[in-house]
Amino acid sequence: MDWLARKPERRMDPRTLWADVRSVIMLGVNYGPDDDPLAILKQRSRGAISVYARGDDYHDLIKKRLKTLARWLVTTTGCEVKVFVDTAAVMEKPLAQAAGLGWQGKHTNLVSRPFGSWLFLGAIYTTLDLPRDAAETDHCGTCRACLDICPTAAFPAPYKLDARRCISYLTIESKGQVPHEFRKAIGNRIYGCDDCLAACPWNKFAQTGHEA
Repeated sequence: MDWLARKPERRMDPRTLWADVRSVIMLGVNYGPDDDPLAILKQRSRGAISVYARGDDYHDLIKKRLKTLARWLVTTTGCEVKVFVDTAAVMEKPLAQAAGLGWQGKHTNLVSRPFGSWLFLGAIYTTLDLPRDAAETDHCGTCRACLDICPTAAFPAPYKLDARRCISYLTIESKGQVPHEFRKAIGNRIYGCDDCLAACPWNKFAQTGHEA
């Protein structure tokens, strides 16, 4: 994942990606599971696939909707826009927190009051100077559920993730073999891991996703 370290300045300010941007519209799509994503871990003859990867590609699904909204903005206001869904040097989670969608939890992912930890994010950059929404504050408190459940101890501290120990990295992004030290902990997870997301107590308010 060397691309994360390349040109870090592009990630620090949206204006370094596009000098003309004046506002960023952040949107989320709920993908809450309709069952316990941890239950399959006890069925060792089956392979566990992360909830986000069980349906249609979220990049395509969300970008299509963002483009529809973006076209309406352009037609209505004459502004310029750029649309991103996990496809550029966009710090989507901090922007989503600044926009009030949720807050970055101790597992480093966004946590939403109505949707828990199950949100895909998309961004519309625009030359419109729009009023700012109130940012969301952190509501994790003293909870450590997401940190304590991690099978490979990938969180050296709250709000910090060591990707080299993360099962999602090891089973999706990494092109090499899984290190022996993590194989027992990975168990039957063959594509991604939902443990830290599923453990979040805010999921008790989450809604089931409605996408195919």
